[in-house]
Amino acid sequence: MGPDSEKWLEAMRSELKSMANNQVWNLVKPLDEVRPIECKWVFKKKIDADGNVHIYKARLVAKGFRQIQGVDYDETFSPVAMLKSIRILLVIAAYHDYEVWQMDVKTAFLNGNLSEDVWNLRFDEVVKGFGFIKNVEEPCVYKKVSGSALVFLVLYVDDILLIRNDIPMLEDVKDSLRKSFSMKDLGEEAYILGIKIYRDWSKCLIGLSQSMYIDKVLKRFNMHDSKNGFLPMSPSTILTKTQCPSTTDEQKRMSEIPYASAIGSIMYAMICTRPDVSFALSVMSRYQSCPGEGHWIAVKNILKYLRRTKDAFLVFGGEEELVVKGYTDAGFQTDKDDSRSQAGFVFCLNGGAVSSKSSKQDTLADSATEAEYIAASEAAKEVVWIRKFVSELGVVPSASCPLDLYCDNTGAIAQAKEPRSHQKSKHILRRYHLIREIIDRGDAKICKVHTDLNVADPLMKPLPQSKFEAHTKAMGIGYLS
Repeated sequence: MGPDSEKWLEAMRSELKSMANNQVWNLVKPLDEVRPIECKWVFKKKIDADGNVHIYKARLVAKGFRQIQGVDYDETFSPVAMLKSIRILLVIAAYHDYEVWQMDVKTAFLNGNLSEDVWNLRFDEVVKGFGFIKNVEEPCVYKKVSGSALVFLVLYVDDILLIRNDIPMLEDVKDSLRKSFSMKDLGEEAYILGIKIYRDWSKCLIGLSQSMYIDKVLKRFNMHDSKNGFLPMSPSTILTKTQCPSTTDEQKRMSEIPYASAIGSIMYAMICTRPDVSFALSVMSRYQSCPGEGHWIAVKNILKYLRRTKDAFLVFGGEEELVVKGYTDAGFQTDKDDSRSQAGFVFCLNGGAVSSKSSKQDTLADSATEAEYIAASEAAKEVVWIRKFVSELGVVPSASCPLDLYCDNTGAIAQAKEPRSHQKSKHILRRYHLIREIIDRGDAKICKVHTDLNVADPLMKPLPQSKFEAHTKAMGIGYLS
């Protein structure tokens, strides 16, 4: 028996008790023509912001991998709030000094009425029953208002964040949840989804860090004792398909390298708190099907950079007004294999990036202006979503005004503001002209910004260290004492 055996046994007993309370199963004789799906125990330790184990979880689950689609199930779905939605709400909480409380639904998927085997339908019905309204743009975010009292509820599978400006209302919500579900109150926010949350109430700052997660990733790929890297990707780095394995021996050697696993591990950090590695990761991910030694060295360079900057935070706060600012940029024909361009955008709120993207364009652009115009059109779609989502929250007055979208290409700005038919733009696909309608109806206002001040610049090409650090600082990536 191990030192934690009694804690695991207690977790198993708690799981079986929850199943009995929720009448999860009945004992029946198996049918001859039906093969029963077997069960297995799954165990997990949940840690707090300091890396200490505070919950031992045990779940008895069906071996879903033995099910047949169309016979045993039709669709699978887990309700999750988008991480950009969570970031926006945490920024708002920091700015307005709202408290953020965390709760956990025990055995969430035992709480569904099994017409569709989805617990979220039950949760949605319950929270609407005590006054919450679902956000149209983000179905896992709810709002309840009573006079000047306000509570936001954010759902991520079975993790709940409650953001409020009124303690009595918060307690009422918590009591209502406890009456309907078996809940665990985790207290004020400190650690969620592998992200450490730091609050400086005196400065109205909030910081998000994944230092512990990055440590685990570095150890997994034996990079925890590596040299520190200064950039996720050097401007001198050139990667192409010609570096893919060309011999059987090379292919065999590279098949033993955990290339795709490393890409996936870095990607979670990028999505949550580290937009600074977006461009490098976008480039490396193109070679997952057949990576070469040069590609693997480039991935390890990202890990070296993360080792040096693992204690960095994505910081929000310090601005006088809550205003979303968007930046868009494109690197003309940066892909050496097919000459396609790289597009990037980043949206900042209260000094930090709440939404960002770096991706290779689907269409081959024949000029820098065209590449920038296509990039701006994609960014404009994000403008529409952000503006609608923030407007529904009702606590950001600036959302009623057009959102500023900054671009450093004069030609692309001119194309976006008014139709121009001439030889250099007549071939542009119609779908990219959507930006004109978005501007005309007042969702966005496209503005000129100098290249050196375009925060999206590191999302579409590798930069020298001084420029890279200046832009990532503008994204909110920095250190907290």
